[in-house]
This record gives sequence, structure tokens and C-alpha cells, in this order.
Amino acid sequence: MFSLSLIEHDLPMPPHLLNRPLLDAIKAELERLFLDKVIPNLGMCVSVYDIRSIEGGSIHPGEGFSTYTVSFRLLMFKPFVGEVLVGRISGYDDKGLHVSLDFFSDICIPGHLMQYDTIRVPDGRWMLKTEDGDELYLDLDDEIRFLVSSIKYPSVPVEQKEDDPPFAPMQIVGSIKGDGLGLLAWWAADEEEAAADEEADEEEAEADEDEVAEQ
Repeated sequence: MFSLSLIEHDLPMPPHLLNRPLLDAIKAELERLFLDKVIPNLGMCVSVYDIRSIEGGSIHPGEGFSTYTVSFRLLMFKPFVGEVLVGRISGYDDKGLHVSLDFFSDICIPGHLMQYDTIRVPDGRWMLKTEDGDELYLDLDDEIRFLVSSIKYPSVPVEQKEDDPPFAPMQIVGSIKGDGLGLLAWWAADEEEAAADEEADEEEAEADEDEVAEQ
């Protein structure tokens, strides 16, 4: 879900930062430029991980700032296709569910990537009808486990209408088709039962070892 990206950047340093230690000033300016920003194909910057090298510091004629060539690593949020994540349902519409990871919210789970027999009901929510006839609703703030189906980096629109949704430079499309995917509450009982069986097997194995040791 997270990775380190090594970047080299020519960084102009604003004069008001030059009264600070150089390393602190450069890190502050890098955070201003990159923190929470999306870099196409690299992901969203979570933090400036470290600074590897600083070179230069020259002032060019007609400029009131010094420029440094900085090599640094950014901690990026970029899940891989096929990765399983857990978030919360933050909204829904006729296209599907909107999911948030708290620090990243441009995630959608379209209707065609939900379990079979998941439909939208008149009050706007989505509901899964099981083979037993149970109606399982997907409500706001429910924890949901999904698989990353694709990651998109759309181009910045040349023109945007007032009623258009805010532009999202990085969009994750998720899927909840498959065993173990969907609301955590759906699978809680099965996971608890599996954990109990595993614990019982471990206790039985330990008992067998003790019996062998006594002999």
C-alpha cells in the first residue's frame, strides 16, 4: 500500500526560509510542494521520508532566491492492483459505493463489481440479498473489505462545470466480488470460528508433544 520513491528536484528556496537551518528549510519547502499531492503513476505523497543529498545553492542573476538540487525520498500511497484494503463507506449513489481510508477518499466500488444479487433499494442504499433470503444492507460508516481493481490518474479537465464533482487526480476502483470481501460484519462469525479452530489445533499439537515428552 505504501512505497518509497526517490526523486531529484531543482528546488528554489524562498528568502524567508533562509534564516532556518538549511536541512529544516528544505524539508519544509518540500512538504509544502508535495505533501498530500498526487504524482501520476507514483501515487499520493504521505510524507517526506528523508533527504539523501543537497547540492548547489547558487543565486542566478535577477532572482531573489537560491536554487538547490535536492535528492530525496517520498513515502507514497499507491496500492497495487489485487491488493485487499479495508475502509469505511462514506457515501453511495446510483453508480455504487464511495469508500474512505480517512487519509484518502477517492475510492469507488461500482455496482457491477459488487456481489451477485446486490441491488439499490428505494432509499438509496445498496443491499445484498442472500440465497437464504436475508437482506444485508451496506450502510454509511460500515467497515468494508475490498480488492483494488484498478487505479486511474485522469488528466486535468480543461473546463469544469459548477455542478461537476471535484476533480480527483487519483481514483481507485474497488471490487467486493469474492469470498471474504464486503462488510467485515458479514464474515466476522466465519473468521472467529476459523481462529477458534486454529487455536484448538495448536492446543492439541502441544498436548501431543507433552505426551511424547513424558514417554
